[in-house]
Amino acid sequence: MAPTKSQVLDIARKAIDIFAKHGLKCCLTGGVASQLYGVSRTPSDVDLVVLTKSYGQETLKEILAIADSRFYLVPSKTMFATYKVLWYRLTEGSYAYTKTHIRALYDCKVDILVPEGDMNIPDVPHARITTRSGLPLMPLIPQLLLKLQAWSDHRAATQSHLRMKQYVDVRDIDALLAIAVREGARAEDARKEDDGWLAGSAFRVAEARLSSFIWYGSPASASLWRKLGFTVA
Repeated sequence: MAPTKSQVLDIARKAIDIFAKHGLKCCLTGGVASQLYGVSRTPSDVDLVVLTKSYGQETLKEILAIADSRFYLVPSKTMFATYKVLWYRLTEGSYAYTKTHIRALYDCKVDILVPEGDMNIPDVPHARITTRSGLPLMPLIPQLLLKLQAWSDHRAATQSHLRMKQYVDVRDIDALLAIAVREGARAEDARKEDDGWLAGSAFRVAEARLSSFIWYGSPASASLWRKLGFTVA
């Protein structure tokens, strides 16, 4: 049984409040941010960007686990990985057993992310953060670019369960595109060099992915990308 929408949002608020007590600003991305923008799919986990260069991801996870015992860490199932996976405890008594750890079956996974790194997450200026339902969100344009990157990564994945996620990504991106156009979002607003927060290279990479997305994922989306100001071949 997946966490409910209210449970996921409550977990997000708890994490954001704990980081705020440490003087750290955050913004939500992934499925939670998309849902708060208006995408209908209920997310099953929390993706939270902590806007800091002073702490690494593992330290940030430990901050949550120390502050609230319902946040807990388990070893990654990926062979030779040294990082731990953060969960939030929702249930007691029903457990999943692996060779390395035990965790409750219906708990909620919490991904803590930091700017840059392998996912090309932008270091969003605090003034650019969007707020919905009292929660801070990744601005619409970079949120779209990150969803596009997720689609590309899932499509190229070797594991079948990850490849299947590309179809969910297409539905989310199409819905988010329509919302962005309706709200008047424009690519050039995020592309402006005056505060230097979203590099032009991010747009060049995104526009290179667009051709593949339109061809293989959503041919009908081309006109919406153009309305946002993206160059579509």
